[in-house]
Amino acid sequence: MVDMHMHTTYSDGTSTLEEVLKICEEKKLDYISLTDHNTCKEYDDKAFLNNKTFSGKIIKGVEMNATFKNKSIEVLGYNIKETQLIEEWSQKFFSEEVLRKQQEESKRKLLDICDRKGLVYDESKIRKDIPLTDYITIYIYKELITHEENIPILGEFAESLNVFIRKGLMNPESEYYVSNYNPKPMYKDVVDIIHKAGGIAFLAHPFEYRFEDTINFIDELRKEKELDGIECFHPSAETENRIDILIDYARKNNLYISGGSDYHGSKKPDIDIGSGRGTLNIPSEYIKEWI
Repeated sequence: MVDMHMHTTYSDGTSTLEEVLKICEEKKLDYISLTDHNTCKEYDDKAFLNNKTFSGKIIKGVEMNATFKNKSIEVLGYNIKETQLIEEWSQKFFSEEVLRKQQEESKRKLLDICDRKGLVYDESKIRKDIPLTDYITIYIYKELITHEENIPILGEFAESLNVFIRKGLMNPESEYYVSNYNPKPMYKDVVDIIHKAGGIAFLAHPFEYRFEDTINFIDELRKEKELDGIECFHPSAETENRIDILIDYARKNNLYISGGSDYHGSKKPDIDIGSGRGTLNIPSEYIKEWI
């Protein structure tokens, strides 16, 4: 069994790299990849460099934010050989200065939207000490849903944080759209830097974005810049035969297959390493094709 999509405290996860490695060892995973957002700093961590915790194979990876036709997506990079190249390039979009400004603007814009919508919140209860690699909007949402009177106003967005982010904050057609929710490196440039760093590029969790026509979106994406693979196994694809749909698409289009839990620790308590929401169980045979 494998897990090729996990986050640590080097981005927006709540578990340290060493804690993640311990869990992976306990679960006896064969292959793993640590894919923090827009950084490879975890691979300079002593727990990785002096790893005596995890006995399986670790594939150097990264998950990078990208924009395609004004839509926010993520691209997974695997087999990264030049991690420093990824780090240097990412600083143009994800430096501390940029992230601090983004965090402040996102908070202001979302609270302005909340005020216009008549949503109730106590700003003093919104967490203030969040890392720059995390998202302030998550903690605003957590405050909003503690007030029962907000639920009818939020409508479908009260269903889950993921719906609020993907269909609200990241959706230009939504009243909750926060235009600078993510920095805007272009999709083709993200794929190019992954390739330049010696890696291969996979579209992350296609069904996570909740597009009306996911397969057509992948087709359009590939017309601009070809992918090396698709993340077919992911919690967002665990239902409605979606994993099989993506595997079939990948095979028909000569694309590699990957998958992972998208583990974030306590931030997503229903997601477990290796098994997602319980049925992920990714066979290592798919990963052996491209490592």
